[in-house]
Amino acid sequence: MSTLSDEPKGVPRTTLSRVAIASCAGTTIEFYDFFIYGTAAALVFPKVFFPALGAAAGTVASLATLGVAFVARPVGAVVCGHFGDRLGRKNTLVATLLLMGVATIVIGLLPPASVIGAAGPILLTVLRFLQGFAVGGEWAGATLLAAENAPPGKRGLYAVFPQLGPAFGFALASGTFLVVDLAVGPGSPAFLSYGWRIPFVASAVLVLIGLYVRLAVTETAEFREHQAKLRASGTQGANTLPLRAVFRAQWREVLLGGGVLTILFALFYVATAYLTSFGTSRSGVGLSRASVLGLGIAASAALAITTVAAGLLSDRFGRRRTILFAYVLTVPAVVVLFAWLTGRSGIAFAVTLTAMMGLYGIAYGPVGAYLPELFQTAYRYTGAGIAYNLGGILGGAIAPLVAAALAASHGVLAVGVLLGVLGAVSLLSTVALRSRAAHEHSPAASPKLEHTP
Repeated sequence: MSTLSDEPKGVPRTTLSRVAIASCAGTTIEFYDFFIYGTAAALVFPKVFFPALGAAAGTVASLATLGVAFVARPVGAVVCGHFGDRLGRKNTLVATLLLMGVATIVIGLLPPASVIGAAGPILLTVLRFLQGFAVGGEWAGATLLAAENAPPGKRGLYAVFPQLGPAFGFALASGTFLVVDLAVGPGSPAFLSYGWRIPFVASAVLVLIGLYVRLAVTETAEFREHQAKLRASGTQGANTLPLRAVFRAQWREVLLGGGVLTILFALFYVATAYLTSFGTSRSGVGLSRASVLGLGIAASAALAITTVAAGLLSDRFGRRRTILFAYVLTVPAVVVLFAWLTGRSGIAFAVTLTAMMGLYGIAYGPVGAYLPELFQTAYRYTGAGIAYNLGGILGGAIAPLVAAALAASHGVLAVGVLLGVLGAVSLLSTVALRSRAAHEHSPAASPKLEHTP
């Protein structure tokens, strides 16, 4: 089984440009669709789909549907990883994009519970599951599309493009709801009737653009080379199932990779979910929704800048060193930031939100190249995808819920302590991965990354 190498593959520059655009456009659309659901779940779904439960219970039920996506993400990683490792990265990515797009548009067209009764929340939950399934299969394929086609010594740079998806998607989602918020008002009948639907239906335009770009790229060079070797040896189609193979040969990388990603998901979803609620609530900072959405766009810019910078630095200094640097900064920083946030200052809120996204970007930038480099080509899509979404469950699904409970019982500083503990877990996981990799990627030291199972 071949490994992810730095040997030239003869990929034309025009093709590399298309690959970069396709990987970035796809993840941007996927995460935009994913984020607008979260905003709508807080603003309108309790009244539109759960009115019979009352305000408090309706809000709890609405936010609970957010967690359905995190259950679906590992399922999407396994299923899409199987087809991505067997049939190719490109076709699988086209399927995840279409699935996410259709699910999101249908949510925007879904009749309220007052019209279709209990079918409304049931269909909403099913569609949210499909969103999570699509995102679960998207990330690994998008990073492989970039990393497996990257020219020598520039894998960190090219793997940054899909990593920009969360920054662009969050900024686009915040901006879209901000425009609707200013146009019709978040509590107005127009917003509850049709305003909230606009961001969902508008995603159809983004999906068509992303589909056009993705259909224009070819299969990755690394995967084509792998398939050619299988055909030459007469073993094509006789491979072990990717899921079985990755857990048989590299289960430690899967588990430790999930540990590496845990604090990243926690930083991102605590910032975009918990802090958004804390910033607008009367018991928190008490800012207007428009102000918080505007600060979210600014924080997205910080995320984009640090993601690109860290990806570039990882080509020079190594993925692992860059990620370790980020985590050494993160552990004390989150405690200090949330200690400052106890004063409920608007400035402290803005700095905390921006700093959390910046810290996230420093580690997230190199991860797009780092995780794929850990796994063999035959099951790279599956291995990287499961590790990524395992971190999503621990950091993205559990951490925001625990953060809200801790803040209610012990104050907002407890959230910073929680993030500090998760940061230590990710730091130790990154350290432990050293013994599982042959050596750290460094173009100056090694032209080819070999893997030792």
